Amino acid sequence: MHDLRRQALESGKTISRKARSRQASGQSSRAGSAASSRAASRVASRNASDDEEGSLSDSTNFSLNSIDDILATEDTDIDGPPELWKAELNDRIEQLVDRKRSSVQGREESLAAYTHLLTSHYAKDDISTRISELLPAILKSIKADTSERETVLALKALAVTVITDPSDTIYDAATGALKRTIADSGSMATKAAAIHTLGTAAFYGGASLDETENVMAFLLEIIESDGVSVSADDSAEVVTAALEEWGFLATQLEDMSESTEEAMDALVEQLESSSSEVAIAAGENIALLYEKSYTELEEGEDAPSDGSEESDDEDPDHDASAPKMVNRYAVYRRADQLKHTLETLASISGRGISKKDRKTLHSSFADILHTVEHPTRGPAYSTAVSRETGKRYGSRMTVRIRDHGEMRIDKWWKLSRLKALRRVLQGGFVRHYEENEVVFESLPIMISRK
Repeated sequence: MHDLRRQALESGKTISRKARSRQASGQSSRAGSAASSRAASRVASRNASDDEEGSLSDSTNFSLNSIDDILATEDTDIDGPPELWKAELNDRIEQLVDRKRSSVQGREESLAAYTHLLTSHYAKDDISTRISELLPAILKSIKADTSERETVLALKALAVTVITDPSDTIYDAATGALKRTIADSGSMATKAAAIHTLGTAAFYGGASLDETENVMAFLLEIIESDGVSVSADDSAEVVTAALEEWGFLATQLEDMSESTEEAMDALVEQLESSSSEVAIAAGENIALLYEKSYTELEEGEDAPSDGSEESDDEDPDHDASAPKMVNRYAVYRRADQLKHTLETLASISGRGISKKDRKTLHSSFADILHTVEHPTRGPAYSTAVSRETGKRYGSRMTVRIRDHGEMRIDKWWKLSRLKALRRVLQGGFVRHYEENEVVFESLPIMISRK
């Protein structure tokens, strides 16, 4: 195992050992172009601020800059009374459908406004009768790839459309265009946006279980190759998107015993990435897989005598009446080595890492390590160590839902779905959670009043 502190501080690469070996043996003809692109791709892959996004507005943003972005609640009632924003939405739909009279700039403005209105309000009734016209128009903007801004905005528009008005046919209609965009686009931002939209379309657009697993295999290939499989060599932005959507889709699968070993090899490999976004996304998926390896002790089933039953007695949030959880299969064959890697990342330091990134790495990997050690306890937030007992403790992550109370995010599958929804809905998440049954069913969590 490489010294992770040294690699994170000194390496300028996000590429893994497996991909380096693959490139050395079969990709030598692309070495020049790949090498020249790496420095640029590292900069582009960071979560951009408004200034860094340049011509791309907030409507194109699929990223969350920090966990604090998830916990924050925005008020999106900024478009006036319903009759005003509904009229504007109808106008924007007309502009998108009537492409003959449109320009690239006009379509960009219409897509941005349409996306804003759909994230800020729950408008299923307003778009359901126009879906047969809207989807082809949005897909045309994606397929044409005329400008990066238009394509990314169209991808975001498609994602928020399928969350607003899910259909069993959207995935089949869109998957071809999305996979071609991921493979062929010359823009890393476009590839990443298409990956996020592919995950959303598979989850809400009618993909079968087998097809969901196919999409996950496609995403895992991107992860294993550090983006090489889709001509995104060493792009942290693309690899992070693949990791995030792989984890999101994994929350739909009840039994991952047969696919966990291959996935873990790829995820552990990505812990060595010099990109904190890649490493954290990989780590959160590792925690998710450990969590999924435990299921409830079934009625009539004897408690195991081999120590595979998880005890939460030391967890300050433990509910004594909760069902017993039992380990069903081994997640990773080199668990001690994994724990050492996570401990290193949870305490990483050095001049080459910003204070903000160091704090994020520490808190994220402390949680991930805790789950590897105690798979049923889920993520915590603001974790610390008790001076009196030396034990780790933390307050659970909560999201405030306006005046209704707080949503506790106490499982990794909940965090993965919350992040996926917030990537698409941004500041409109709370509005959709309140009014959009599909969003609520994705996170059917009891809300506690404060």
